[in-house]
Amino acid sequence: MVKLKIDNIEVEVDAGTSILDAARKVEINIPTLCKHPDVDPSAGCGMCIVKVGGRIMRSCCTPVAEGMEVITNDAELTEIRKTVLKLILSNHPNDCLNCSRSGQCELQEITSEMGIDQNEIVKLVPQEPKDDTTCSIVLDPAKCIVCGRCVNICQNVQKVWALSYLHRGFVTKITGANDTKLGDSPCIKCGQCAAHCPTGAITDYDNTAKVKALLNDKENITVVQIAPAVRVALGEEFGFDFGTNLTGKIYAALRRLGFAKVFDTNFGADLTIIEEASEFVARFTKNDHIPMFTSCCPAWVDYLEKYYPENIENLSSCKSPHQMLGAIAKTYWAEKAGVDASKVKVVSVMPCTAKKWENVRDETMNSSGYKDVDEVITTRELAKMIKAAGINFKNLKEEEADSPLGEYSGAATIFGVTGGVMTAALRTAYFYITGKELKTLNFQEIEGLDKVKVAEIDIKGTKVRIAVVNGIGNVAPVMEAINKAKAEGTELPYHFVEVMACPGGCIAGGGQPRVMGATFDKPWGINDEIRKLRSKGLNTEDEDAKNRLSHKNKSIQKLYKDYLGEAGGKKAHHLLHTKYQQRALYKKEA
Repeated sequence: MVKLKIDNIEVEVDAGTSILDAARKVEINIPTLCKHPDVDPSAGCGMCIVKVGGRIMRSCCTPVAEGMEVITNDAELTEIRKTVLKLILSNHPNDCLNCSRSGQCELQEITSEMGIDQNEIVKLVPQEPKDDTTCSIVLDPAKCIVCGRCVNICQNVQKVWALSYLHRGFVTKITGANDTKLGDSPCIKCGQCAAHCPTGAITDYDNTAKVKALLNDKENITVVQIAPAVRVALGEEFGFDFGTNLTGKIYAALRRLGFAKVFDTNFGADLTIIEEASEFVARFTKNDHIPMFTSCCPAWVDYLEKYYPENIENLSSCKSPHQMLGAIAKTYWAEKAGVDASKVKVVSVMPCTAKKWENVRDETMNSSGYKDVDEVITTRELAKMIKAAGINFKNLKEEEADSPLGEYSGAATIFGVTGGVMTAALRTAYFYITGKELKTLNFQEIEGLDKVKVAEIDIKGTKVRIAVVNGIGNVAPVMEAINKAKAEGTELPYHFVEVMACPGGCIAGGGQPRVMGATFDKPWGINDEIRKLRSKGLNTEDEDAKNRLSHKNKSIQKLYKDYLGEAGGKKAHHLLHTKYQQRALYKKEA
């Protein structure tokens, strides 16, 4: 342990702790724009300066030392910070009222706290166009403060390397790797850059206007579905505690927005498990393209198609849950409800920006004869729509989803957390193989936020080796071990692999709320504490559910009996499965 003084307050912290983190331990707030709990300090913004022995140092990257005396605030430090902030603002547009991050912008907040008069600032804003080529996220260079968080997340955490710096000095900018458009780069649309951006430089590709147009067209029968992770995050936009499960209120809000029917993606998750577990059992029994990879995360699918195309056949052919529900809504439900399928429009509320890309990918899901899902909005976009409609979300009474596409099991709910898809699939796969239910429905080895979690499951004397990859940046060692075993003809390390691109799973997706954090250090958007609270909200729903098994969902059972036939059968495969293709890391210019 190291003892020091910060503003004459005695502090004792572990060796190696930064001055910034030591100050936060005693609730001393040192301003910063580039530091975030998810990334290593870059010392990029220059706002976190302090004095140590008369020397000015950047607190985010300076470790504490025994006997150190630190001053975090005096007239000189304040003036330097204001100068740095004015330089940042001189290269930033003054259009907060038109920015989607207004009210949730770290630059806006710190400018207010520092008492900066923007009328004194000479504007030198670059006239670079927005980059919306991914159809998932939008890069607006004019609002970039070059803090480097997005580059750090993309390169060092996600290890995708789709973003990079270009030029040096005052003209430095963030751009797609190799100075390409993001849509032509290795970008997998996970949106972690947007989730960690402190300003409005990287935001959602906004589809709210398109959704409103669907709702305003009275010829449409516009239905909506919400993903598992949305229910434990949306409340943060309305003052609820982190991880509060507000499913019933969300259903009510969606009806007030004008949706004809409110369904739940959890129904699609249960359906996915029936198909995916059946697929795994068939593959495992025949040793056909094992290991099998989960396919519900479109950012992971995009990553594999670009970085490991030789393993495409290992991907489960199952569509993601919201696409499955869309296909069923436009066939089974439309027929059952006696409505014209061409009039049914499906809107998905997702925690994920990559779902927007999934919805417009080359092989657009349209096996029902229509596009499975018409529009995708994020949790943040739904919050914006609720606020714009003047709905008092806090006071809404809870409501139920519409039957039959609103019924789901606890297994479906945990799709939103890392390890949840694997847990749900194993519960059903075990039943399909043995005819018996698991005595213990959880697998502790694959719970939590570890980067790669592995376990060996005994199914009627057969050992099934599984791996759960938490965050796309951790997938390479798993893939390399699999490919090495294939090349050498040795025993495969795993039979079944779950990959979620976003650390923590969908609860920390790129489209989730970016409100103030739960701890004094005020991280915007996400940190591990928030990930744990959101995960707890979903896990608790699973534990309290009357039915925790996808194959016991009565509405799913009826769907197969009355319409689909057997799991993995011809009709089910036509409607609920898809194909993949190799994609270039960099698209060539036409």
